[in-house]
Amino acid sequence: MEILTTNHQPLTTKPGGRIKFALAYPNFYRVGMSNLGIHIIYELLNANKNISCERFFLSEGKELLSVETHTPLNKFQVVGFAVSFEPDYFNVVKMLTLGKIKIRASERTDFDPIIIAGGCCATFNPAPLAEIFDAFVIGEGEVILPPLMNEIISSENLPRLERLKKLSQVAGVYVPAFPKKVSRQWVKNLDDFPAHSTIVTDDAEFNMYLIETARGCGRHCRFCMAGYCFRKPRNRSLDVLKKEILDAKKFGKKIGLMGAAISDYPQIDELCKFILGEKLQMSVASFRADSVTEELVKSLAAGGLKTLTIAPEVGSEKMRRVINKGLTEENIFAAVELGLKAGIKNFRLYFMVGLPFENFSDVEEIARLSLRIKKFCGGRLTLSVNPFVPKPFTPFQWAAFAEKKYLESALKILRGSLKSTGGVEIISESIRSAQVQAILSRGDEKISEIILQSETAQDFRKNFKAAGLDEKFYLRERSLEENLPWDFLDQGFDKKYLIDEFNRAKNLKSTPPCFDGCKRCGVCEVI
Repeated sequence: MEILTTNHQPLTTKPGGRIKFALAYPNFYRVGMSNLGIHIIYELLNANKNISCERFFLSEGKELLSVETHTPLNKFQVVGFAVSFEPDYFNVVKMLTLGKIKIRASERTDFDPIIIAGGCCATFNPAPLAEIFDAFVIGEGEVILPPLMNEIISSENLPRLERLKKLSQVAGVYVPAFPKKVSRQWVKNLDDFPAHSTIVTDDAEFNMYLIETARGCGRHCRFCMAGYCFRKPRNRSLDVLKKEILDAKKFGKKIGLMGAAISDYPQIDELCKFILGEKLQMSVASFRADSVTEELVKSLAAGGLKTLTIAPEVGSEKMRRVINKGLTEENIFAAVELGLKAGIKNFRLYFMVGLPFENFSDVEEIARLSLRIKKFCGGRLTLSVNPFVPKPFTPFQWAAFAEKKYLESALKILRGSLKSTGGVEIISESIRSAQVQAILSRGDEKISEIILQSETAQDFRKNFKAAGLDEKFYLRERSLEENLPWDFLDQGFDKKYLIDEFNRAKNLKSTPPCFDGCKRCGVCEVI
């Protein structure tokens, strides 16, 4: 059963509402309800007396109905998708088809819903979805959706094309039918928009009460889209977080702290002590090995954590300089030691292969580092090793996706080096799946045509080949002078900054984290 957090009552939809808004997550309910963004937008929209918002998730059935009232998708005036992962693009097509809505934006009439996309994929590269969506939210929904919905309401009697033109004039909204430069929008003060679970359910991948501690990251990891997507780093005040935790107590759920790097929160120890002091358990979305504290690890262990996750990403000192994550081996082993002291004996390590400037000796260093950690911890060690996928608006946006033969050889090196060591498991994403993700991530509007025809990754590969498109063209290294499909978006920093960071990676030069008064990328001057 679902419970609304505002009044601890079983969920019922809000009656009335001039605009019926379908909030859609392109994956199954268990996945979508673990996405804090869905909770935030659901509460934001239903707080508007003119809007009645209901949720939709991917269904295995033959029809698509809302969670709240079992209303078909095509009966809503607006459909908003939260798109966070490229593989979910195919589920968008599937859901629109199940919902009996025309999947091609240009074929919709005045009688069809307006279809909107938000989320980090929409913010960084709308091009692969441009033939599907009428409009894209470029940035953070809390500040874009209120004026966007006001425009949708005020223009409801206008012809569709005129409405879309008006929507294109809202700050942070990109409408493919009316292309122009669009500037990303940010929440300036997170305390103005508390972010926590608004619906409590046991049927979620993360069966917790989610609370966002911070947004953004200033660590400058050169591969990380999330770090650039939500820059600059902003923290919620401790007082606001304490209030949200007290509000959560009545649900008896474990507290799930959300953010790019929870251990970077300035008052993390005090926050942990407060949660445990309220007799609650806690978990975190992620932490960094160089900022994790003994108090944080003890709190995780008290919450029942059996396996501590650390993300070194690479194994060699050279590659640590390339990716600019800022971790040292001393940091990694110190984090393992904290886990052992807290009674945690098992560890999961995240690594990537196929990064720019990497060679097989760097891959061998991953194996050597893993063996040393295994010997040090003595418990079970799981390595999650995945191919690197270049992302828009990162310094590695120009990098090639590694050749299939190289990736196969890299994984073979790792498995061969570790196969005789007991208690070590290696798991990895398939290279074919990563290739599809790489094509989608940096795709153009030609890719949009292929997505329209595809409800699965297998469909996509078949249709991609049938259309005569060249896989190597989309996976190749890009020229620094090349016009990229996402260049029309303004993320608050210019291309020169990214080029400088790419060259620093090439020259093995590190870049320090963000600091007060920093003006390197320019984002802080925009917000």
